[in-house]
Amino acid sequence: MVEKRVVVGIDDAGDSESAIRWGAVEAAARGVGLHLVHAFVWAEFRVPLGPSDVAPGLRAAADKIVAEALDLARTFEPRVSVTADRVDGFASPVLLAESRNAELIVIGSRDAGRTLGLLVGSTGLELAAHAHCPVIVVRPAEDAVVGNRVVIGYDGSPAADAAVDFGLQYADRHGLVARIVTVLPEGEDDVATPLQSLRTAEVVQVTGHPAELLLEWSADAQLLVVGSRGRGGFAGLLLGSVSQTVLHQAACPVAVIPTSALDSHRTR
Repeated sequence: MVEKRVVVGIDDAGDSESAIRWGAVEAAARGVGLHLVHAFVWAEFRVPLGPSDVAPGLRAAADKIVAEALDLARTFEPRVSVTADRVDGFASPVLLAESRNAELIVIGSRDAGRTLGLLVGSTGLELAAHAHCPVIVVRPAEDAVVGNRVVIGYDGSPAADAAVDFGLQYADRHGLVARIVTVLPEGEDDVATPLQSLRTAEVVQVTGHPAELLLEWSADAQLLVVGSRGRGGFAGLLLGSVSQTVLHQAACPVAVIPTSALDSHRTR
């Protein structure tokens, strides 16, 4: 049986620094290894991959990225076993394959640019829909929030139940306060919240627009946790304007629990 680990998808080591740091800290908290993965897309194209007048060592450049990321991760958490690899292929299938043996997948975001597009574009949508573990999107270091709580979006769906489990366990590992935010759909007076959460977290029922409310609650959070698909106020969270708003503007890292991760019971 393959040992579980935290997997971080990396591009340039500098661009991925926040994701690497977050992954290293979480791996240490979970007592598991950290694995860094660089998807080498050039292998999918007919271009020279070694030294030449056209491409001066694309594989060598990719290997340098991997080596620098490995050194960076070891400086963050020396006690964590860290491995790194360059894997030929596009980011989506590479990370989806890695998710089968991962406790969670971590990817970084810069701003509204190319790295954040990993989640709101085709790769991120595939991860959100088909990854076999939770997916974490980490903000840049300069935008990082040092809060004392975990905010969990809840609407009574199976994905939201998994988000509650993940969020409560994360809060417990890191000594944080958990706040479960239930957005009430129009015409509904109450949404049943798991009884266990009532004993271990603050539960807030509010009305309004899901994206605006989640953005507001993320202002002093270390992590915002949502399910990939839900009912009521969070329905279609990752597929429409709500998801794009949260992922572009949330002031803290965002954890998404894909529906395909529910059957694997890996929301620890």
